[in-house]
Amino acid sequence: MGIAWAIVLVLVLLIGWASNLFGLPGNWLNVAAAAVYAFLIPAGQRLSMGWLVVAVILVLAILGELIEWIAGALGVAKTGGSRRGAVLALVGSMIGGIVGAFVGIPIPLVGPVIGILLFASLGALVGAVIGEKSKGQDWSASFQVGHGAFWGRLMGTLGKILFGLFIVAVAVAALLLE
Repeated sequence: MGIAWAIVLVLVLLIGWASNLFGLPGNWLNVAAAAVYAFLIPAGQRLSMGWLVVAVILVLAILGELIEWIAGALGVAKTGGSRRGAVLALVGSMIGGIVGAFVGIPIPLVGPVIGILLFASLGALVGAVIGEKSKGQDWSASFQVGHGAFWGRLMGTLGKILFGLFIVAVAVAALLLE
């Protein structure tokens, strides 16, 4: 029975990790899944996970969120963008990520990932441009903010995905080593 629960945990962790691509809180899903698993499977049993591992996963999730937030905010702020531009960049990146997943489907495995990253970043660009333009900025200044939002979102998402991968690796290592 322990092996079945461990397999379910790993599948949930992989789904959580992949949901980061869509701008969803996948790392937080993974923190919750690890906590529930640690609660249900007592320490000392085969394939158990201790609370220290859950704490490490929590710290990794926080770091992933900080990286994503700081990169996105810096991308807009460095170019003089407004709060409205930053918010619309976030909304645009979520919409773009969903669209990108479907656009990339014809290319197996990597197509959706590349589509999500590219379209989420393009969505951030469009959202920031709309946000800045609605505040009366000229097209050139609006596009500069959008350009910053594009790169900020891309780097932030890659950072969050990397920390999500660390979360999965720590959890799997804990299952195998404890």
